[in-house]
Amino acid sequence: MVNLPSIVEEESKDLTPREIVDRLDQYIIGQDEAKRSVAIALRNRVRRQKVESEIKDEIKPKNILMIGPTGVGKTEISRRLARVARAPFLKVEATKFTEVGYMGRDVESMIRDLMSRGIEMVRQAEVKKVEEEAHEMVENRILDNLLPTEEAKEERSKSLERTRDKLKRKLRQGDLDERYIEVSVQQSNVPQVEVFSNQGMDQMGIDMGDVMGNMFPSKKETKRVKIKEARDLLFDQEVDKLLNEQEIKRRGRELAEESGIIFLDEIDKIAGDRPGESGGEGPGVSRQGVQRDILPLLEGSTVRSKQGTINTENILFITAGAFNVSKPSDLIPELQGRLPIRVELDSLGVGEFKRILTEPRDALVKQYKALLDVEGLELEFTEGAIDEIARSSARLNENTENIGARRLETVMEKLMEKISFEAPEMEKGQKEIDREYVKDKLEKIVEDRDLSRYIL
Repeated sequence: MVNLPSIVEEESKDLTPREIVDRLDQYIIGQDEAKRSVAIALRNRVRRQKVESEIKDEIKPKNILMIGPTGVGKTEISRRLARVARAPFLKVEATKFTEVGYMGRDVESMIRDLMSRGIEMVRQAEVKKVEEEAHEMVENRILDNLLPTEEAKEERSKSLERTRDKLKRKLRQGDLDERYIEVSVQQSNVPQVEVFSNQGMDQMGIDMGDVMGNMFPSKKETKRVKIKEARDLLFDQEVDKLLNEQEIKRRGRELAEESGIIFLDEIDKIAGDRPGESGGEGPGVSRQGVQRDILPLLEGSTVRSKQGTINTENILFITAGAFNVSKPSDLIPELQGRLPIRVELDSLGVGEFKRILTEPRDALVKQYKALLDVEGLELEFTEGAIDEIARSSARLNENTENIGARRLETVMEKLMEKISFEAPEMEKGQKEIDREYVKDKLEKIVEDRDLSRYIL
């Protein structure tokens, strides 16, 4: 059994599917079926890690295909799931790979990016563990600079200790931030030229930074800087001394392999035509080629990178698309077989918009209240105002492009434009947003279809 980094805390590993859904409910309105599906998928990963028999190696993630229009919560469900799981998460559009070998990116790049996320998550967690020790080491280096080390070694008098303690207090209070000291920094000698394709080097598992670093070794350089600037320079140096980078890379790779989640959006746009219907060499051929390139990653393969190799067989893939033009059966059969869980998300209407505006922990109304509170304004949205914002947003989605809940952001931004601009000069205190105010700001734009397309 792989020992995952401590960043995957026991709390997140022991959540039941119901508890996972409850966490998602705090941020996402509706879409209960989709939330249940991802909760089961996440729990099954935890179950697999606890299986002790040989069958564990045969248990693979059940990848998910989400079907639904834009703005209904596909991305947000996946992103929030990764946060609940404290797992590396990567969102990528499948259309980026439609010109592989010409303009697009190699599909394996998403695995390398996920691995980088895993390593960075582990590194951040380890930095927090040594942060206090590193700050103490920085403090001592600055004090040694202010009080020469040799003098401190030769004279351990009480007066010198008192002077050091006095300087330490001033240093912690920020009284010495404007004083200059000399610090040593590593100066890179690597020429600023792009010699090779970084993507190609990744595929061969070569770190060009290391190669160029060996060819042009860095040298130490002394810089005279203010103490407030020296703190960051010295902190990075001390942290590097305390961390084991090889161990961080190993654990980051394991985290990505066992807990990583990739959200592959716009998969409907690479479905294309069925074989024989594309009319020869055309976009359909390229889209099918991308599907076949993606397939091994879902089946389980080894990807090489400059940070080591990573196995994809336990990475959870959540794919999504609107499927307005194409349909899931237009995907190649092998890829369909690797997406056994199908979830259709519901379109959003006035009722959902009202709840989205006020209920989630990060609801838009709560965000604007917090922003304007900084200016001394206590915003109050009446029930009528919320109704009107939701009604206007739903109507705009019907009359123009349906962009789901994202419409609320454009509507709210237009509604709050005047207040946001004038807030610093406005009289402090409570400011009520009622139905009439909303209608005054939005009705003309909503009624004029051409204007609403341009503005909202």
